[in-house]
Amino acid sequence: MKKIEAIIKPFKLDEVKTALNDIGLNGLTVLEAKGFGRQKGHTELYRGAEYVVDFLPKVKIELFIEDNLAEQAIEAIQQASNTGHIGDGKIFVSTIDEVIRIRTGERGIEAL
Repeated sequence: MKKIEAIIKPFKLDEVKTALNDIGLNGLTVLEAKGFGRQKGHTELYRGAEYVVDFLPKVKIELFIEDNLAEQAIEAIQQASNTGHIGDGKIFVSTIDEVIRIRTGERGIEAL
């Protein structure tokens, strides 16, 4: 099993969700996040004063998926969240050793 974490721009969430549903995803977790990468934030003007916004709004998506669907999920996220501009985000993939459904005690793929 794989854990895929993607940090994307908030307005791309619906497109990513639709793309993941199209490949048969069972579920995902979405978290609101703030952060910056190479772009280091940006400056804004408020009531005539310029100030730096260090942390930009982002959305973090977490999903757990079978190994054979991982590459499809990565491709779906990448295509759906790409704007071609700086700050599109990142995708992190890690291996999961075990999953246990609390209610039933199911383990492994059955617990997903």
